[in-house]
Amino acid sequence: MTLSTLSGEIWNQKYRFHGGDGAADTSAEDTWRRVARAIAANEAPESRERWGEQFHEALTDFRFIPAGRILAGAGTGREVTLFNCFVMGVIPDNLDGIFQHLREAAITMQQGGGVGMDFSTIRPAGAAVRGAGAQASGPLSFMDSWNAMCGTIMAAGQRRGAMMGCLRIDHPDIEAFIEVKRDRNRLRNFNLSVLVTDAFMRTLAADEEWELRFAGVVHGSVPARALWRRLMQATYDVAEPGVIFIDRVNQHNNLAYCEEIVGSNPCGEQMLPAYGACLLGSINLAQLVPQPFAPDSSLNEAELADLTTTAVRFLDNVIDVSRYPLPQQEAEAKSKRRIGLGITGLADALLFCNARYGSEQAIALTCRWLDTIRHAAYRASALLAAEKGCFPLYDEAMLDRPNLSTLDEPTRELIRQHGLRNGCLTSIAPTGTTSLLAGNVSSGIEPVFAYSYVRKVRQADGSTREEPVEDQGYSVWKQVKGDAPPPDDLFVSAQSLTPSDHLAMQAPAQRLIDSSISKTVNCPQDISFDAFVDIYAEAYHLGCKGLTTYRPNSTTGSVLSVEEPNARAASSAAARTPAVLEPRPEALQGATYKVKWPHSAHAIYVTINDMIEDGQRRPFEMFINSKNMEHYAWTVGLTRMISAVLRRGGDIGFVAEELKAVFDPRGGAWMNRSYVPSLLAAIGDVFENHLALVNGGEGPKADPLAAAPAHGDAPLGGVCPECGSLTLHREEGCDKCIQCGYSKCG
Repeated sequence: MTLSTLSGEIWNQKYRFHGGDGAADTSAEDTWRRVARAIAANEAPESRERWGEQFHEALTDFRFIPAGRILAGAGTGREVTLFNCFVMGVIPDNLDGIFQHLREAAITMQQGGGVGMDFSTIRPAGAAVRGAGAQASGPLSFMDSWNAMCGTIMAAGQRRGAMMGCLRIDHPDIEAFIEVKRDRNRLRNFNLSVLVTDAFMRTLAADEEWELRFAGVVHGSVPARALWRRLMQATYDVAEPGVIFIDRVNQHNNLAYCEEIVGSNPCGEQMLPAYGACLLGSINLAQLVPQPFAPDSSLNEAELADLTTTAVRFLDNVIDVSRYPLPQQEAEAKSKRRIGLGITGLADALLFCNARYGSEQAIALTCRWLDTIRHAAYRASALLAAEKGCFPLYDEAMLDRPNLSTLDEPTRELIRQHGLRNGCLTSIAPTGTTSLLAGNVSSGIEPVFAYSYVRKVRQADGSTREEPVEDQGYSVWKQVKGDAPPPDDLFVSAQSLTPSDHLAMQAPAQRLIDSSISKTVNCPQDISFDAFVDIYAEAYHLGCKGLTTYRPNSTTGSVLSVEEPNARAASSAAARTPAVLEPRPEALQGATYKVKWPHSAHAIYVTINDMIEDGQRRPFEMFINSKNMEHYAWTVGLTRMISAVLRRGGDIGFVAEELKAVFDPRGGAWMNRSYVPSLLAAIGDVFENHLALVNGGEGPKADPLAAAPAHGDAPLGGVCPECGSLTLHREEGCDKCIQCGYSKCG
């Protein structure tokens, strides 16, 4: 198998095994062999080789794509989980329990798992803390602790952290939760979703007051319509929070008789109970169309059913061969044996079959293919139950659950005879990176984002580079049709589709999926709020379980720079989109902050100028001035680079984080009773405080003075430039450190 440049790079960086306890992968073929053997090891000894070959065949040519944790970890001998994501346990409303759950989340993330949490169980801000004579700080304050933990795990060299934070719509702190992402520096490691109940939607329809309560106590009320519009406005402005219709999730859950869904994994396709695990894999529909763009093109449904059968057995084996960060997660996974088999390449498969995404033809084909998967998956699970046994909590009452009641009678009879091996079988994940690995096939159930674009790729050092990318459907069109221009009425993209087109695809598909669907409704930047506000209500009435929308703007930015196929440049060099910096207005509002750095004789002045955009201020440029010429070169270079980042727009909160993470090997300084590891970190504090100011916070903190903290009433001493300790004192005309022995005279 030959990988494209981008596919090869992704394979090498994310999924290739580089050696250690096992043999290193020298090619993608080695990776497929490694994964197939590892998962087949769960079979009986006499059949391992046969199943290993069958698993390998399914993996070949990216026909079946297991989730990234499986590709990266299976067969390596590493102490990692093969599950992508987990929903953590129910957080108790006490300090010990809260931080115990924080620890559990850290352990889970350390082994490569993303985490989802429902913070609705934590009392609201201002509530009384019995026995302490104090007031609670509320769930958002504790979410800050999770956010910091996630950043620490990232900094420690693990996979980039992923977290979902949920809050019920009746929680007294729901309004603060809705607004929190307006602060660009807060909860940056979280996706956020509001758990919306049927009761709220009824109250909204009746235009009545909605009670906010905790532990049965009403803390106040708010007009349901006002709360809904506030949620929609935040989503319109900053793309979060998303919405999960939690009652519908529980009503349609196969396992409702033995569990309650409490939250979602970070991407929203797996709604899970406490300690539930998200085990994913996708069938690549684009690989199952043998004659793309032919007049009578069709998907091979027999091959789809066979591939589904193999994939169900593969994922079921993963449950037994995977490690688990916590024993509660292992017990939950093995008692219900939940898997999440989904699809990718849908949009490209529809293209190959000459069906426009969002059209009636496309909807009919999608439902037909998903129904094939659904029936094949349940038949495979029933036959596995006959061979290996039902999942421990199986109850024949499952046949009356919504997802099983619409199966055809032969499949239902098979389940009656043998039961099921797996409690839930299907979900549709976003498959972003694995879709790129498979030759940039369209992701999950999403439309093609763009047929040619420039992808920003994050590097190990935190920087990004740009990579021109071409959608597989467009590449195949050029192979089949040559220079013929792709028809615009067929090659639609996320940029040209209406929100209704997105929902028209998601809603019918949801009826054929056990769990949920990770789906983003892309909206044009110029969509009016009045046109936007009804999207979520429409999704609810159409039967969706959850939804996320995305409208590019100066706050959200964009990961991808779009280039339509018919406007594509002739060369790859021309395909690279240069950075476009906004021109500087004639006048800007700003502020200047004085920083007194103890190791410099002269103060440093940091000026940050803001521009006004959509009624909001955002930093546009930065200047640093000082009489100390020692720092002139790097301050000029630093401010030019920061100003360029600010002028490009998008998420700029990382600027403060990166500056604050710089440690001076000569030691930092104590400023305003806090240790600051470097002058750059002090400038990062200034930038962070300024962001708080422009985002409606309290503004900058007190001027950070170089005051050493006191122990009791006695000063500890000056800051040693060598070790950073507060043990520098003056002796015989020399500065001496009693901690490390540093000495400087004169």
